[in-house]
Amino acid sequence: MKILNLLAILAMAALGACKADPKKNEERPVDPAATASEVPKERTVPQRVADAHGFQHWQRVRELRFTFNADREDMHFERSWIWEPVTDRVTAISGSDTLVYERGNMDSTAYKRNSGFINDRYWLLAPFNLVWDAKGYEYGHSTGQVAPISGEPMQKLTIVYKDQGGYTPGDAYDFYFGDDHIIREWVYRKSNQERPSLISTWEDYVDVEGLKLARKHQREEGTPGPYFSGIAVKGE
Repeated sequence: MKILNLLAILAMAALGACKADPKKNEERPVDPAATASEVPKERTVPQRVADAHGFQHWQRVRELRFTFNADREDMHFERSWIWEPVTDRVTAISGSDTLVYERGNMDSTAYKRNSGFINDRYWLLAPFNLVWDAKGYEYGHSTGQVAPISGEPMQKLTIVYKDQGGYTPGDAYDFYFGDDHIIREWVYRKSNQERPSLISTWEDYVDVEGLKLARKHQREEGTPGPYFSGIAVKGE
């Protein structure tokens, strides 16, 4: 389950996410006396990107609140979410309408609302989905690539979701980042087509309980993309 096109909702493109169980990735010293089977594997590039954004702190999160915002001309759109990841319970708030549901037991109304949650959560937590969705995509990594907006040389991580399951199978994403593995730009390509469906920056990062989250996205043409407010985390 990945990106959802917000054009269907707001007449502007947006992205979404996949469902998976969070897991912690840690590095530990290698014992020279350890057998080959005991030696930890080197972290993959997706894991390094996730960890750079604070994924190692996710296991302590008990509640995440955030509001997804989008502006277009004279229209403002927003919807707020409260996610309890341990139970996968979601509270969806849009205007005066509130819906509480568990993602493991959704009716048709909740399923429809959950598509918005997946979209908005992916915009906020895409680096973590690189771990959560690891079994659902193939990836490639290269260095010295030209970032599409800034034109700066960066590393590039491309992931292509498998052609089955989820809301929009087969989609592809290109993540651009420096040596710190913090995402600066990305490209969404619907159905893995060569032509980009959306390009935007990742910026205005904030550290919330160890999670490094981008609050702002700027589109290629310089117009504002989705942005976040009201980000709050409750831990253990």
